[in-house]
Amino acid sequence: MEKAKVYFCKNITPENVVELYKKLGVSLPGKVAVKVHSGEEGNQNYLKPEFMKPMIEYVNGTVVECNTAYGDAFNNGERDTTEKHLKVIEKHGWNKYFNVDLMDAEGPDIELSIPNGKVLKRDIVGKNIENYNSMLVLSHFKGHPMGGFGGALKQLSIGCASTAGKALIHSGGKTEDRFECWKNSNQTAFLESMADAASAVVKYFKGNMAFVNIMANMSVDCDCCSVAEDPCMKDIGILASLDPIAIDQACIDLVNKSDDPGKEHFLERVNSRNGVHTIEAASDLGFGNREYELIEIN
Repeated sequence: MEKAKVYFCKNITPENVVELYKKLGVSLPGKVAVKVHSGEEGNQNYLKPEFMKPMIEYVNGTVVECNTAYGDAFNNGERDTTEKHLKVIEKHGWNKYFNVDLMDAEGPDIELSIPNGKVLKRDIVGKNIENYNSMLVLSHFKGHPMGGFGGALKQLSIGCASTAGKALIHSGGKTEDRFECWKNSNQTAFLESMADAASAVVKYFKGNMAFVNIMANMSVDCDCCSVAEDPCMKDIGILASLDPIAIDQACIDLVNKSDDPGKEHFLERVNSRNGVHTIEAASDLGFGNREYELIEIN
């Protein structure tokens, strides 16, 4: 497989996000879904809508999100129902600037087949995904309490899954019940289920996708945490690619190459959860490439 191209810029500005996207040389067709993380109530690290605004407007996109599946194990959070999630989206200002679509706000969900999945044979997503012809995955790269890190692959999998789909991924295919999915969960099955689910969304859009990862506010915790650690590393930059596996691998490599003293804390979170296994499993499925060319743009 030919090496993927990953464009990189150290200077993090809203304008440079757009410039890096332009380097990809694509025009996303039709109605464009822009997958972001809207931020849990109380989280201080998520990337704000004002920062995302030029990029989302450039592709004339609709912001898409899905409800969470925290269940009792995580005190539910404030985005586990449509009513609560819409209130957080309004409080965080997303619908001040954009049309926002909770893709699983109303059922029934739809299933995407994963015939070659390592763990899952189906992914469950909000039915509103059918309203879109293409998707820009606009990811805040950071740590994650369960996956080790969150980037493009997490956005494609957990991020695009409905509540039932999230439960299915977290349980390694055992249940769609968000209150039961945390019991006796297997870490390897969870990571491989994320790779499976990501592959289903990539297949669904038939190549009409682009990926931007923003390495800023890099806490060991995800934007889904209402109580999150402050960032432990200095900002690194913006990356853009047509390959979700390559862009996440490039982010991990940039952390590893950093001389920031906070990287050891960040990598402890990644490695203690075996987070890179999601990238390995995704690569095995063949919908992207871990080998890439990093092209730095000034």
